[in-house]
Amino acid sequence: MSENFGQDRGFVPSRRVGATREPARHEPANLADILERVLDKGIVIAGDIRINLLDIELLTIKIRLLVASVDRAREMGIDWWEHDPTLSSGARDVLEENEQLRRRIGELESSRGERRDQRREQQEGSEGEGQG
Repeated sequence: MSENFGQDRGFVPSRRVGATREPARHEPANLADILERVLDKGIVIAGDIRINLLDIELLTIKIRLLVASVDRAREMGIDWWEHDPTLSSGARDVLEENEQLRRRIGELESSRGERRDQRREQQEGSEGEGQG
């Protein structure tokens, strides 16, 4: 069935009654699905902020953000976190080694100071014997 409106003006829209088209239903994507897609494919956000005063560039900030899974980042050749001691389990080893080195330097400096004091005492003793 069709209904005609405005026949006297030459405008005759027609529509079928009861056959309304519904938009295709898409399942709503939950946050986990979206995050999985982003991490799987990766996303890059880039931007520059520039502050100028009278055509003099005062400040430029370049922002580059990459969001991807570790596996995807490795595929792209990005693996800086594996070599950064503050982000890996090797950080504890580095801190411990650093502490050991500081102790050793302290010991060396104190023994050097003791030797210096011994030499002074010897020099002062030999000078005192030479004057008497």
